[in-house]
Amino acid sequence: MNFETISLLLSWVELGVLLAMLLRLGRTFELIANTQRELRRAVNRLGEQRAAELNNSLGGPGIAPASRYRWTPLPAADAMGADDLAHLSP
Repeated sequence: MNFETISLLLSWVELGVLLAMLLRLGRTFELIANTQRELRRAVNRLGEQRAAELNNSLGGPGIAPASRYRWTPLPAADAMGADDLAHLSP
């Protein structure tokens, strides 16, 4: 075998190894994506179960899940200031 033949053969082997590595890397990323999806589903399911348990223990369907509550600031007229707190202290 001459040098050109060996060089061409090694180039094909390198390309094959590179392709195998890329395929393996693609499968690894696919596994990571599937794992993240399953973890999200499990966390959501657990949150729904806990909300249902809390709902049942607090008195039934009249209690909304915590995710429905939204924080809104008080209007300036309803906010307490330092003067309001001064007369409350003993």
